[in-house]
Amino acid sequence: MRDSIRRFFARSMKPADSVVEEDNRYRIHVAACALMLELAYADDHFSDLERSQIEAVLQRHFALDEETARSLIELAESERRTSIDLYQFTSLIRDNYDLGQKTLLAEILWGLILTDGRIAQHEGYILRKIGNLLDLEPGYLSQARARAETRE
Repeated sequence: MRDSIRRFFARSMKPADSVVEEDNRYRIHVAACALMLELAYADDHFSDLERSQIEAVLQRHFALDEETARSLIELAESERRTSIDLYQFTSLIRDNYDLGQKTLLAEILWGLILTDGRIAQHEGYILRKIGNLLDLEPGYLSQARARAETRE
């Protein structure tokens, strides 16, 4: 995973002062994107609207251009397909995000679920599982959902 991330971002972004910090940041971006994709596929239909939502989130929150966001989605999709479970993604985020960042990610994930106007049973289950793996209390997930619903 690390080599593919380095190659991807070496093509797409300026090198940072610290290669280790940069590598870790990009791994976190891939992990967050993989979680978004997992939710997008939860109802067995990854729509163009969901793809657009993920691209917009990546551009806005990770300061990526459109082409880089699309490449990140492709890389995260590859990592998601070959992963055994969500732990490799959630553990990376859990260990590197503070509570505010985790709550914002939960809000983004809720927004993605609400993109199609309904919450499929499996989507809610996966998001609760992700929240648990991120060590987010159920109250934080509820607050994130409420904020996402008011934005819709």
